[in-house]
Amino acid sequence: MTMSRVQAEMQGGASGEFPLTDADFTTIARILHEDSGILLSTSKSTLVYSRLAKRLRALGLASFKEYCSYIAGAEGASERMTMLAALTTNVTHFFRENHHFEHLKTHLLPPLLAEAKRGGRVRIWSAGCSNGHEPYSIALTILSLMPDAAEHDVKILASDIDPNVVAFARAGVYDETTLEAVPKDLRRRWFKPVSGTGYEVDDAMRELIAFRELNLIGEWPMKGSFDAIFCRNVTIYFDQPTREKIWYRFCRYMEPDAWLYIGHSERMTGSAAQYLTYAGTTAYRRMPGAVR
Repeated sequence: MTMSRVQAEMQGGASGEFPLTDADFTTIARILHEDSGILLSTSKSTLVYSRLAKRLRALGLASFKEYCSYIAGAEGASERMTMLAALTTNVTHFFRENHHFEHLKTHLLPPLLAEAKRGGRVRIWSAGCSNGHEPYSIALTILSLMPDAAEHDVKILASDIDPNVVAFARAGVYDETTLEAVPKDLRRRWFKPVSGTGYEVDDAMRELIAFRELNLIGEWPMKGSFDAIFCRNVTIYFDQPTREKIWYRFCRYMEPDAWLYIGHSERMTGSAAQYLTYAGTTAYRRMPGAVR
């Protein structure tokens, strides 16, 4: 009987370069879950080997057992974050699941921006902002209705646990292919060419967004509440109790009648369901009343 690829990688890697045992995989999965809430199933062993073998080479380690000992120690705190970045996938693009942005533009924003013109505030949170496509898509939607939004109290919080993607998003430089989903009129007005084939976000758009590192299972330092929260295709990486806890915490940070947008494969369950009513395709509206 021949050994499967997964078995080979679990025992010694596809090339036999590094031993990876069941115990090693369990340790990596446990640390990832403790640090981020992300659930790593045994079916991901191939991914673990292929993505972390590079880290073993960079660190000069001979086995995953040595790697596990390293990340479990106090000196491995930085490497645990590097491991998190290596094991998570940032698949996103501008105006992904565009129906949410259409809803934002036609239903949610018009009264909020009218209030902002009278001195009110608008707050939107992109939770799990990845490389910045989502918060910039939100900003473009706002600017399409209110070009001078940066002169009013209109702000977007964009957060992610991975400092690498936060830094990329904050830089705000994208290639031409990445911008294909952005309507041409918005692209011309709110992006400026930089060296090579890149385009940088305009200062007026940049001023709308505050990028921050934030762990959704950790402390949330925000004091105010939000008119809309985007958390799409993020909780699919968590186990059910963690997912439901995050949705419930969102309720505490939402204005009455605020909106929560989640991913196409996510379904609202748990205690948050008593405060959020389904009001469109993966869009939930906060019902009035205090969260207990």
